[in-house]
Amino acid sequence: MEKWRRVEVTNQSTNKDLEIANNATLKPIREIAEMTELLEDEWEPYGKYKAKISLDVMDRLAEKPNGKVILVTSINPTPAGEGKSTVTVGLGQAFQRIGKNAIIALREPSLGPTMGLKGGASGGGYAQVMPMEEINLHFTGDIHAITAANNSLSAFIDNHIFQGNSCNIDTRRVVWKRVVDLNDRALRQVIIGLGGPKQGVPREDGFMITVASEIMAVLCLADGLDNLRERLSRIVIGYTIEGLPVTVRDLGVEGALTLLLKDALKPNLVQTIENTPAIIHGGPFANIAHGCNSIIATKIASKLGDYVITEAGFGADLGAEKFLDIKARIGNIKPEAVVLVATIRALKLHGGVSLAQLKEENVPALESGVHNLNKHIETIEAFGLPVVVAINKFSTDTDREIAFLKKWCKERKVEVALSEVWEHGGEGGKELAYKLIDVIDQQDNHFKPLYSVDQSVESKITTIATTVYGAKGVEFTTNAKLQIEEINKNGWGNLPICMAKTQYSLSDNPLLLGRPEGFTITVRELRPSIGAGFIVALTGEVLTMPGLPKAPAALNMDVDENGLALGLF
Repeated sequence: MEKWRRVEVTNQSTNKDLEIANNATLKPIREIAEMTELLEDEWEPYGKYKAKISLDVMDRLAEKPNGKVILVTSINPTPAGEGKSTVTVGLGQAFQRIGKNAIIALREPSLGPTMGLKGGASGGGYAQVMPMEEINLHFTGDIHAITAANNSLSAFIDNHIFQGNSCNIDTRRVVWKRVVDLNDRALRQVIIGLGGPKQGVPREDGFMITVASEIMAVLCLADGLDNLRERLSRIVIGYTIEGLPVTVRDLGVEGALTLLLKDALKPNLVQTIENTPAIIHGGPFANIAHGCNSIIATKIASKLGDYVITEAGFGADLGAEKFLDIKARIGNIKPEAVVLVATIRALKLHGGVSLAQLKEENVPALESGVHNLNKHIETIEAFGLPVVVAINKFSTDTDREIAFLKKWCKERKVEVALSEVWEHGGEGGKELAYKLIDVIDQQDNHFKPLYSVDQSVESKITTIATTVYGAKGVEFTTNAKLQIEEINKNGWGNLPICMAKTQYSLSDNPLLLGRPEGFTITVRELRPSIGAGFIVALTGEVLTMPGLPKAPAALNMDVDENGLALGLF
């Protein structure tokens, strides 16, 4: 029997994605665990096709050499779609097809974008992680556990205040927010504690989406259970009347939060449509958080596989920068190469073509839009890493357009490969896989983060803005300047920076496409995430609680008479 039953496809369409997923033939998760050489007591089944991996595997394989980590990123995303996750999955399948032991490491989808504008996040076509329906919905409950832990902490804070407030918390300066894993703009700012003395102490509060919670970042940056507890204890929840920080340790609830998260800390093992092993764990957004799957998942994958194919959210200006400046630094991870995904369609949009005209051949627009790609190449080169451009092919791409982009890459002296994994699965990614192996073997790798943590907060932010975004400089609001003074006073100035910025533009203005020049980045607020171990710098109008679009993806969702998902992609 074939591994899967093929469905005739002619174009990248979400209906075909779902049809292909529903016709896939999956292997029992036991067989996938055996492929990775996990021992019987190192994994726990969650149904037929999912499993949790024990953290004990890290101890058993501590002396085994690490596999080579390949990071997949992209140009600035557009409504035309870039297919970064699809390329990541297809590339892992391609490595398997050419006889390499590869494991894919991805983030978990959030219900917010799944029900909102984006839809699911499990790849597409013949390059999907499975079971797609479960991964895009409740999966193994990790995000629900983070929601529970976050909101438990909120309950502990308000109970502490109600029961006498021995920590002397200033109720005007409680910075910890509640969360829900949905896009719900109505919850951005709320008043709690109304209804009289028995209902609590009234104060302003608000909600963020769960994936923006510091607890999500803590889970993804912890290297074990003890480190998780320690990071949780360092979380700053607010300040006293005297202006001193109050932490989870002061409330004494780090043990309870760790208990709620002990199973969520274990990475999830699944498979692709071609039965390639995939580890999916953690899901912080890259525009409002650090945008990478967990350090534990990446490290376990690097012990189980000779190659790890992983991705970071949105474009190289967000997810890749944070992977390389935050995750790699904290986790002591050295990536071997970077794949930069681009599409003809998106580059034409960056070149000024309207969304409705993207199917028409337009080489001049492509020539203009390619400057966005060039800036991201420069960013990866600034980290000292080799880069390969992956042209994610769509059926509307013309031979002249593809030829132009390949020629441009050649003249730019950057490696390029065509990716056709959506239509052909791993077979369509073999050119890219071979190219990557050659690049890793032949090109120099001088990876280092862009800045030293010992630089000032202002200097680190300016380095990111000028080197990665191409800004002429940074402006700090009066509020941000006061917050920097407080950060320095509390001894937090030596932490990495996590920029919160629009994903659509290199600037902090989502309308400035292509490669804008002469702009200034405005930092309006800084939020210390001491448990995670970084400082969040908010720019522009980026929000930590998104809203739903006028016609959310949820309008197309349902189940058929057999319980199969409809409209979920």
